[in-house]
Amino acid sequence: MMGNVRDHAVGERLLLRLKRLVTRADAADRAKPGGLLALVDDIESTRRALLRQCADIEDEMRRAAARTTAIGAYLRGSQAGRGRPQN
Repeated sequence: MMGNVRDHAVGERLLLRLKRLVTRADAADRAKPGGLLALVDDIESTRRALLRQCADIEDEMRRAAARTTAIGAYLRGSQAGRGRPQN
């Protein structure tokens, strides 16, 4: 459970960072290519971190679905052994 809270905080922090970068991009001085390159690099690294976070969430959802399926199968098996109707 604690890992989920931590993961949520990481995602929120990344989204906040992305909002700040968008604000920086709006105010960027287009006459300074070095600053623009640094900004693009920051945006790209944030984007990659967000994609990793999305992949972690997808993995967690797959594991939860597998656990749900296993619990359902266990429940059906235990009910069949007792002569109860299956759902």
